[in-house]
Formats: sequence, C-alpha cells, structure tokens
Amino acid sequence: KIMELLGQNEVDRRQRKVLILSQDSFYKVLTADQKAKALKGQYNFDHPDAFDNDLMHTTLKNIVEGKTVEVPTYDFVTHSRLADTTVVYPADVVLFEGILVFYSQDIRDMFHLRLFVDTDSDVRLSRRVLRDMKRGRDLEQILTQYTTFVKPAFEEFCLPTKKYADVIIPRGVDNMVAINLIVQHIQDILNGDICKWQRGAMNGHGRTYKRPFPEQTESSSVLAAGKRSHLESSSRPH
Repeated sequence: KIMELLGQNEVDRRQRKVLILSQDSFYKVLTADQKAKALKGQYNFDHPDAFDNDLMHTTLKNIVEGKTVEVPTYDFVTHSRLADTTVVYPADVVLFEGILVFYSQDIRDMFHLRLFVDTDSDVRLSRRVLRDMKRGRDLEQILTQYTTFVKPAFEEFCLPTKKYADVIIPRGVDNMVAINLIVQHIQDILNGDICKWQRGAMNGHGRTYKRPFPEQTESSSVLAAGKRSHLESSSRPH
C-alpha cells in the first residue's frame, strides 16, 4: 500500500527511489533431511535459525552503500532456493519486512525507523490457512504446523521484539492514518527535506542518526554510512 501511494509500483525497477524487500527471500538452503521434514510440515520456518542472517546482513549493507545486489528467490511450494535471483538496484529508501527482522541486533541496528505491524491472532491464522492452502497443503497439516511451530515461535521470538519498535501500527493496511504518516515521511526523504542527520556516537553497529517521525513521535534512528535510508516494516507472522 505504501509503494502504491508513492506511485513506485509503476516505476521501472532500475529507476525506483523506494524498494521493498522481504526477509523471506533469505531462508536457508535446506538439507535433504530438512526438506523432507518441511514437506511434511515438520520443519520450523519461524525460528531465527531458519534464516541466512549473514547473507541478509551483507545484502542490506551493500544496498546501503549504493551497490546493485542479487537477492535470492525462494520457492515456498518446494521449500527451495532457486537458481534465479532478483537484481535489486540502488534506491533512496528501502522497506524491509519480515517476522524476525528485529531479532538480530546487527540487522536491527541498520534501520533508522522500526515499525511493528500488530495484527490480531485470529486474522494471522486465517491468512495463513488461506495462503498455505493455495500452496497445496491440507488443512490438518497447516493447523498442526501452526500449533507446533508458528504460534510458539511467535510468542518466543517475534512478539518480544515488539519492544524495539519505534512505531507500533495496529490493524495493518486498514490503518490509513499510520500509512499516510509513513508515506509522508518517505516523501520528505525523497524531496530532500530530511537530508541532514544528527550524528550520534559510533558504536559497534554503525553510525547513529536521529530524526523525529513527522509531527508524531521521536524515532530511534540507525543508519549506515552513506545517503541511503532504511525503513523497516515487521509483518505479521506467516
């Protein structure tokens, strides 16, 4: 919805000033045994160890530095990382979404604005059921996986990271007030209205820059060296 309101969906990928990436692109390559478990709904894709965090961090770092990168393509039907990759060109703002993007401090500290989308549990479950049925899975397997892995992982790994959010957004795409604030913030960046960042002390994770969220709240801002800005949206568990 943010990309739509910014008019970026109609722009050629090479010319986009705003791009969106998903943590789901960085699932690890599974072994034969792990893939067999995954096909039976017995592999935990909601655990932090399911993601290739080193590749994720390196990719984001290169994007911040203005480099063109290749992002993995993941097939959720076969639980495989495909040979084909998606070429991502430099942009001024990057929206990075995923259920566990706040879990790793190295990655969490790369973003200058951290958003947590707070969606009701029954809505998350219904969305998951509909999505996984489209991927060819039966209802019993979906519900078993949800109760065995998804819900416990949400409570242990995802929900506690809510404390790191600068802005909590209830109701997701239905919350147009929050969406319009984010869109305005991005437009301010693109128009050059937000161009002089206050530099904080160096730490082990990069330079710190702070800027108030427009007319709303002070946001904790961490930006890697260079011009590029990262806005991060934590999606519902899925």
